[in-house]
Amino acid sequence: MRYHVTHTTHYEYTDPVKLSYNLVRLRPREHGMQSCSLHELQVLPTPAVRSERFDYFGNSVVWLSLQEPHAQLTITARSEVQVDLILQPDVTHSSSWEQVRQSLVKASNPQTVWARQFCFDSPYAGTAPELADYARASFPEGQPFLQSVLDLTQRIHRDFEFLPGSTKVGTPVLDVLRNRRGVCQDFAHLQIGCLRSLGLSARYVSGYLVTTPPPGQPRLAGADASHAWVSVFEPDFGWIDFDPTNGIMPSDSHITVAWARDYDDLAPVQGILVGGRHQRLKVSVDVAPAETSSMRPS
Repeated sequence: MRYHVTHTTHYEYTDPVKLSYNLVRLRPREHGMQSCSLHELQVLPTPAVRSERFDYFGNSVVWLSLQEPHAQLTITARSEVQVDLILQPDVTHSSSWEQVRQSLVKASNPQTVWARQFCFDSPYAGTAPELADYARASFPEGQPFLQSVLDLTQRIHRDFEFLPGSTKVGTPVLDVLRNRRGVCQDFAHLQIGCLRSLGLSARYVSGYLVTTPPPGQPRLAGADASHAWVSVFEPDFGWIDFDPTNGIMPSDSHITVAWARDYDDLAPVQGILVGGRHQRLKVSVDVAPAETSSMRPS
């Protein structure tokens, strides 16, 4: 499927901002099942300095410096993305989860060595005995690793309530575990913490989930939202994605923007500023199949 994505971030400040620096991660990633044929980033007011690079995890990052007073800031990313249908592996045919854990400790091939860093704590997805205890019901002795991960994915979907506004960006994973509610970001951090607490490798994936309106209802422009899910490493299969919010393995309806240890590594827009006092933030996301979208390069 080919999609057009428009992601707009708009800030309004109660007092003028004299100076601001921002990091923007909104260009969809290129990988085996996804390609980005068009990407443009419009920033108003126009930054004095703008540069682009790749971060440690291979995500595209645009660095912006605004050096004139401004009362508003609007960042709009427009992308055209091709996402191919992913043929999911038979989860019962993977190595046992104990074998995968052992491989992460002992294997010396570059892919596994790279994956090993995702076994350790990160700011929003740490390890804890309580997380290991919750996860163990999905990891009986000798069970295939991917089967266990899928079971954990489906348990989180069943056991936790999706409730916008019930958490904040920095809500600790253990609070999410205790309160049994949150949003996609929380559930991704929760599953990552569970897996890392068992000595397994998991990373955070940010992007978009293609949604469809109810029957007979039109699509509402800007009504979509960013999404987050999890990717795990299995030495024989590589990285495989799981979506705990929906209890599924993603296919061609998930558009990947970035991946890293957790949300702290890849927030869509991060910045520091001088002035502004208070700010109001509005985010609008629209994801549409290319044939129904009117997006054109500007």
